Amino acid sequence: MEAVALRSPGSASPETRLPSRSEPAGRAGPPPAGGLVRRWLRLNRGQIRAVAIGLVSLALFVAAWQVLTANRVSFYVRFVNVPTPEDVLQRALLALKNPMFADHVLMSCRRILFGFLLAAGVAVPLGLLMGRFRLLREVAFPICEVLRPIPAIAWVPMAIMLWPTNEGSIVFITFLGSFFPILINTLQGMAAVDPVLVRAARCLGAREGALFREVYLPASLPQIFTGLTVGMGVAWVSLIAAEMISGQFGIGYFTWEAYSLVQYADIALGMITIGVLGLVSSFAIRLLGRLAMPWSAAR
Repeated sequence: MEAVALRSPGSASPETRLPSRSEPAGRAGPPPAGGLVRRWLRLNRGQIRAVAIGLVSLALFVAAWQVLTANRVSFYVRFVNVPTPEDVLQRALLALKNPMFADHVLMSCRRILFGFLLAAGVAVPLGLLMGRFRLLREVAFPICEVLRPIPAIAWVPMAIMLWPTNEGSIVFITFLGSFFPILINTLQGMAAVDPVLVRAARCLGAREGALFREVYLPASLPQIFTGLTVGMGVAWVSLIAAEMISGQFGIGYFTWEAYSLVQYADIALGMITIGVLGLVSSFAIRLLGRLAMPWSAAR
């Protein structure tokens, strides 16, 4: 005889048994691609708006440039000899095919890299030490304040006498241009350090090295990166001035040579290249600041 399993009227077979509340009903599938896109747009709405406004403003600027130069407007400000955006674009396409233009750009980038890194490597530690030790600040700060107002272009004759090569003098002028903004902002960052944090660290047994590493440097980083950003802009100004006066290569020399040869489109191309290079370098510093200060990006 076959055994027949007895079941109560209210019981269900294994095939028809409903899952209990403690058992998961099943894993949900991945969200649709449209939902991910909408979520990304919602989270980055402010940045997308800023980029869109920036692109519109640039487009309006180029349109105004085209109207003024195409019609040769001459009302107090003369646009008779100013090239149109189309002329500059044609010269840019030709310059991109010319290896000499790339050599000018690479030479300027190399000078900026050497001068700026040297300035940051000297100004940041010096600013931290001057902000920490009063005697050092009293000795070094008056010298810095006397030298700081001197324009970088005024250092060109002295730099030529100090350094045996034009390359060394140009890097030195670039160094001076970025040194003082970095130093002053580092001093401001040290002055803004909360003394309560310093006392708390000392109570916990922190020594001088730990204070610099755990308190002074993290608290001063926002001001330091502000100084680095400002210093990068001043470094480009100083570099272009030095290249125009004593350089033989570089984007500043390219721009000045275009003026000497009455090549107006190349003048505008050099100016735009300088602006793009400065924008990229400043963006790189801000990106490094976000990586070095994740707590500020999270706010």
